[in-house]
Amino acid sequence: MFLPGSALLVVSARKTLNRLQRTHGAPALSAAQEFPGVAAVVDQHAASVRDILEVGVQNSSLVPVSVLLAGYARGLLEDLPGIGLEAPTTPTEWQQADWVHLRLAAVCSLARTA
Repeated sequence: MFLPGSALLVVSARKTLNRLQRTHGAPALSAAQEFPGVAAVVDQHAASVRDILEVGVQNSSLVPVSVLLAGYARGLLEDLPGIGLEAPTTPTEWQQADWVHLRLAAVCSLARTA
């Protein structure tokens, strides 16, 4: 059960998601408006993330969605420095984006609708 004292987790999650929105969410959304293929790929990733969090996380319905999404994103972000991947910055670059950055954009997409 999610405890009322865990409000700090929600605040921390929102900070993570807001930062991610600036680096991945907004640029990917801009690219998706220009290139429908980017929108389709981000939607597919969003469906996968949603399934992982609903089915793969025990008692996920008891935890705020923002906390689940931020936790998932943090796991992905921990690996980025070791991989050496830079986030795409232009709509054209988003057409060639790697799996990790598309998955992070999908997290942002889910956070916007949560």
